[in-house]
Amino acid sequence: MKKILIFGAGMVAGPPVKYLLEKNFQVIVASRTLQKAEALINSHPNGVAKAFDITQSTEEELEGLIRECDLAVSLLPYIFHVKVAKACIKHHKHMVTTSYVSPEMRELDNEAKNASISILNEIGVDPGIDHMSAQKIIDSIHEKGGKILSFTSYTGGLPAPDANNNPWGYKLSWSPRGVILAGRNAAKYLKDGEVVDIPGEDLFDHYLPFPVNEKGPGDTEELGVLEGYPNRNSIEPYIEVYGIPETKTMIRGTLRNPGWCRTMKKIADVGYLNLDEQEFPSGFTYGQLLNQMLNKPLKSNSKENLMAKFNIEETDDIIKRFEWMGLLGESVLPKDKISPLDALCHQFEEHLQYTTGERDMLVMVHQFEYMIDSSTEKITSTMIDYGIPNGDSSMSRTVGLPAAIGVRMILDGTITDRGVLVPVKKSIYIPVLKELEEMNIRFIEKLEKEF
Repeated sequence: MKKILIFGAGMVAGPPVKYLLEKNFQVIVASRTLQKAEALINSHPNGVAKAFDITQSTEEELEGLIRECDLAVSLLPYIFHVKVAKACIKHHKHMVTTSYVSPEMRELDNEAKNASISILNEIGVDPGIDHMSAQKIIDSIHEKGGKILSFTSYTGGLPAPDANNNPWGYKLSWSPRGVILAGRNAAKYLKDGEVVDIPGEDLFDHYLPFPVNEKGPGDTEELGVLEGYPNRNSIEPYIEVYGIPETKTMIRGTLRNPGWCRTMKKIADVGYLNLDEQEFPSGFTYGQLLNQMLNKPLKSNSKENLMAKFNIEETDDIIKRFEWMGLLGESVLPKDKISPLDALCHQFEEHLQYTTGERDMLVMVHQFEYMIDSSTEKITSTMIDYGIPNGDSSMSRTVGLPAAIGVRMILDGTITDRGVLVPVKKSIYIPVLKELEEMNIRFIEKLEKEF
């Protein structure tokens, strides 16, 4: 029986653990919190739970775990992937991650090939399903002799319409710190042949209404208009990875419900994205923190100060969202030494949780404009997936299941490429997408000719 070692027992670990156990692999879940690993294994005879903290472990302890497995899956924060990868290379063990390939990981390509192992990255949802579903269409266009003129791809993890019941239009299906930190990222994309650079502080000024003209499974109405804004570097390495040097537009972006960008812009302008820890007196409140960041007296009215800062009325949705999140009142900071970003993160964790039975939603929309002979055509490819009430979230399924399928394909010999890989080859994306369709994770494609 092949042994799979999974590092991490967080929000997306459940579906891949369940999938791999059902496929008759031995699955070892190594987590800092043993109880979380045990819960995932759920007393399955092929499952093993181990306590393991990569921040405290020695090289010998890490290598001891990897030495005993056939493949390691890292669901840890991305900063630890290279450490795991080096141990896998040393002991000739395959590896899978759902994260972007970092420059440090890319440098391990030759070493992985020399060790005759596959290190498959970017096999989650975004990155992952986005790559595979896009590459499928790009390859089909190229095979017909077509040229890509424009490619845009937007993804969002959101509450399902029936669970969209708070002023922020958002709930947490993955790390709140990751959600907030993403607001600090600069963005870069290609638009009509021109490179557009957006500094991190201006990110939330660059959003557009984004209509999603499809119905989710079981829905009677189209999803409607969301907000789309650019996500990191859309140009490098994606134009090269997708093999579309001819394109004049290349944008990868994030989808959110209306009002998110305007609110997060104010969050950034106030100073909540600051990572510098500060010492606060015991009992320091969120209202006082806001006043301090606005350079106002600590005991003054934080709501009035916020209204004056942005010249907005009390009825403005911005005020409603700040107030609902507890950023204007007497709630006390969770720690006496904390950064503004982590103080905000705490409030996200307190207020933006799904309640029992609520569903999350994953929305992905690709738009391709291309030319075949002298004809201009457009394809819109849309995936809307909902979480299972009282079961797995859509985020955990769409991140974890592609990774689990990739694990199985490496161990059963379907994936034979070695080195540092991403899933843009037909031999990978066709079977993965096919199996996801069997799990009702699928795209609807619409073609417009001479649009």
